Amino acid sequence: MTRQVLLLFICLLFVGSVLGQVSYSIPEEMARGSLVGNIAHDLGLQTKRLASGKARIYTRDSDEFIELNRERGVLLVKERIDREALCRQTTPCALHFQIILENPMELYTVTVQITDINDNAPTFEKNEIKFKIAESTMIGAKFVLERAADLDVGINDLKSYELKPTDIFSLKLHNNADGNKNVEMVLQKPLDREKQEQISLVLTAVDGGEPQMSGTMLILITVLDANDNAPVFTQHTYKATVTENSPKGTVVATVTASDADQGSNSKITYSITNTLDDIRKVFQVNKDNGDVTLIGNIDFEQSRSYQIHLLASDEGGLTESCKLIVDVQDINDNKPEINILSKSNVISEDANLNTVVTMINIEDLDSGENGKVQCFISENVPFILKMSTGNFYSLVTDSDLDREKSSEYNITVTCSDEGVPSLSSSVTLTLQISDVNDNAPVFERSSYEAYIVENNTPGLSIFTVKARDADWNQNARVSYILEDSSFNGVPVSSYVSVSADSGVIHAVRSFDYEQIKDFHFHVKAQDGGSPPLSSNVTVKMMIQDQNDNPPQVLYPVQTGGSLVAEMVPRSADVGYLVTKVVAVDVDSGQNAWLSYKLQKATDRALFEVGLQNGEIRTIRQVTDKDAVKQRLTVIVEDNGQPSRSATVIVNVAVADSFPEVLSEFTDFTHDKEYNDNLTFYLVLALAVVSFLFITCLVVIISVKIYRWRQSRILYHSNLPVIPYYPPRYSDTLGTGTLQHVYNYEVCRTTDSRKSDCKFGRAGSQNVLIMDPSSTGTMQRIQNEKSILDEPDSPLEVGEFVTKQSSNGRCWPMCGSSAAAFISTSQII
Repeated sequence: MTRQVLLLFICLLFVGSVLGQVSYSIPEEMARGSLVGNIAHDLGLQTKRLASGKARIYTRDSDEFIELNRERGVLLVKERIDREALCRQTTPCALHFQIILENPMELYTVTVQITDINDNAPTFEKNEIKFKIAESTMIGAKFVLERAADLDVGINDLKSYELKPTDIFSLKLHNNADGNKNVEMVLQKPLDREKQEQISLVLTAVDGGEPQMSGTMLILITVLDANDNAPVFTQHTYKATVTENSPKGTVVATVTASDADQGSNSKITYSITNTLDDIRKVFQVNKDNGDVTLIGNIDFEQSRSYQIHLLASDEGGLTESCKLIVDVQDINDNKPEINILSKSNVISEDANLNTVVTMINIEDLDSGENGKVQCFISENVPFILKMSTGNFYSLVTDSDLDREKSSEYNITVTCSDEGVPSLSSSVTLTLQISDVNDNAPVFERSSYEAYIVENNTPGLSIFTVKARDADWNQNARVSYILEDSSFNGVPVSSYVSVSADSGVIHAVRSFDYEQIKDFHFHVKAQDGGSPPLSSNVTVKMMIQDQNDNPPQVLYPVQTGGSLVAEMVPRSADVGYLVTKVVAVDVDSGQNAWLSYKLQKATDRALFEVGLQNGEIRTIRQVTDKDAVKQRLTVIVEDNGQPSRSATVIVNVAVADSFPEVLSEFTDFTHDKEYNDNLTFYLVLALAVVSFLFITCLVVIISVKIYRWRQSRILYHSNLPVIPYYPPRYSDTLGTGTLQHVYNYEVCRTTDSRKSDCKFGRAGSQNVLIMDPSSTGTMQRIQNEKSILDEPDSPLEVGEFVTKQSSNGRCWPMCGSSAAAFISTSQII
C-alpha cells in the first residue's frame, strides 16, 4: 500500500499539473456493472474522443476492479471489491489508475476511494481461552485477554468489549501509543478455590456499525493455589534490525522476562499474541528462551517494519506483555520495471520531428540509491528518449525517416539503477515505418530496342519493359501505359499495345518490313500512389525482314499478246551478249541477293546465264545447224531461307534475215494458240477485236491529225525531232529498278520530208517484237515499208524504230540484217 500511495503521488504530481485528475468514492461490495462515475463528463471529453483515442485503463495491479465503457463514457465496477482484502487496515483505501488516450496521446489520473461498510463482525482467534489463577491473587490483578479483530475500519471497526458476568472480574481497556487497545480482565474479588474452582466468563466484542455486529469468546478460569508474582520483561519495547531476503532460521532478537516466584510458579513461557496480521507466519518465538526467529520471507518492498507483541506467562497464569519492533533493511534486489503506457506500432516515414512514438513508465521498488534509475536506448536509430516529470519517458523521433532505407526499427530501451551491484532491465520495441509515395518508378534501362520479324501474328508478345518502384505495397504497384503518339499520321496504338500489369508489349497488327522498318513510341510507368508518380521510356521497334517476296523480273517483259525475241546473228562469236535478265527483290539483306540459273534451254550447249548479273551469252560459235527458234527458261532465286524464285522465258531468234524469223515464230505462235482453250479465246477475241476496232479508228484519226500538224510545224522550223516512245517504254521505266535504261526512239532528220532517211549499220543487240495475231506475209511488210519510203508521208503504222544503247547513241533498226517491226496493234 505504501508503494501504491507513492505511485499515486507521482502520477498526481506529473499528470495532474498537465492534463487533469478526477476522484470518486464508492462503497465496497458493489455489484458488478454498478456506476462509478461519468468520466467523460468529469474530464470534459466527448464520448467519441474516447472511442477514437482507444481509451483504456492502465494500472500496475494484476486485478482490475474498474472498467471503462467507451460508448457511454462511464466507469463501471468490473469485479466485486472487498476493501478488507484490498487495503486491510489501511485508510483511506483507494484504487489509482490512469486513463490513456492516443492520437494524440493523453494521460489522466483517476482515484476511486473505497469506503467501508459494516460487513465483518469482530472475531476472536480462539473460541475459548483458559486461565489458571492462584487463589492468592490480589484484588486488582490484571489478566491480558486476547483482542478481537474487526476487518472493518472507522465507525464500523471494533468499538467496545463486554464481560459477563461481572461479579468477580471486571473489564478494563488500556489505550496503547499506537492507537490499539489492550483488553485486560481485572480481579475485583478474592478467589476462593474451595468455593469455586472453575469460573466461566463470556467476552463480547461489539463494533460501531449499523446494524451492530459482535463476536464472543469463552474464558475458562481454573483457580490455583497461590502464585502472587507475575512475570516482568526487562524492556517494555524491544528493537531489532534484519536485512531483507535473510535466510529462514535467522534469530532476529531475544526477549527476556523474570518471575519472583519460585518453583513451578516461576517458570515462564513466551508466545506471540499478534492476531491482525501475518506476523506469526514470518516470526516465531521460542517459548522457553524467548528467541524470536525468522520463519518466512522478508521483503522490504512489501513491509519495511514489523511490530511483534510478545506475552510472558508463568505457571500460575500471571502474564506480562512487551513489543518487539523489527526494522527491515533494503538491498538492491529489484530490477527497474519498464511499463509501456502507450505505443505506436507503425509510424509514417514523413512524420515530423519530435513525434511521440511510445510513452513508458519506469519504476524501481528499491529505495535510496537502489531505486534511482537511468534509461537509454540503442544507438544508430533516429529516435531519442526524453524524460518527463518523475519516471515517465517519451520516445520521440529525432531525425527524418526513410522507409526505403530502413522499413523497421528494433529499439532497445535499457534502464539501470544505481545500486551495488547495479541491476538493469530492457525491453525491445518493434516499430514499422509505413510507406509514403515518394519514389517514382524507374525503368531498368534508359531506352529499349525491340525486334520483331515481319508478317507476325497480331497479338504476338514482342518485348517486356520493366520498371521498379522503391516504395511498398500500393505505392509500388506499377502500371504501364502507352503514351499517345503517331507514326506516319497513324496512332501508335494501332501498331502496338502494352499490358498494364506486366509491361509486355504486344503487336496489334502484322508488320511489313517493306512498308515500315522501324518506329519509336513512349511507355509510361505509373505507380498506384496518391497522387501517382510516373516516368517515361523510349522504345525503338525494329522490324526485321523476312523472305516473303519472290524476285520480280523487270526485263525481259513477259507479255500476254506479243512475243519478244532477242535476235542473235549466226555470225555471233563466243561470249556474244544476247540479252540481260533484270530482276529485283523488295526484301533486304541476303533475302535480296539474287542468283540467275538456266533452268531449261532448247540447246544448253549454246547459251549460259551469268550467276550474279543475269547476262545471257553464247558459249560457243553459232552455226548454221542451230535452230532459229531458241527458248530459254531462266530461274531467278534469292538467298533467303527458304529461298524464293521467279522464272522468265527468253525467246531467242538465231537468224540473219527477218522473214526467216517471222515464219518460225508465227508457227510457234499458232502452235501455242491451238493448245489453248479455244472457247475462251474466241469469246475474248470477239470482245477485244470490237474494242480495238473502235479504239483504232479513234486513235488512227487522232494520230494522223496530230502527225499532220507536227509535220507542218517541223517543215517550217529548225527544231530537233521530238522523240516518240512506244507504249512498253513507260512500263520499263515505271519500276525504277533497272540498272540500264532501254529507250526506243524514232530516228529521223529535221527535214525528213525533203530528204531521204539514212540509217546506219544495225547494232549488235536487236529486239524483235512480234504480234502473235499477225498473219501478214512479207509482201505486206514490203508494202508497208514502201509507204515509209515516200518522202512526204509521215511516220505511221509500221515505222522503223531504233534501240538506244547504253552510250546514248541511236542505232536504226531498219536494214537488211535486222529490222524491228511494230505492228498496228502494238502501236495502238
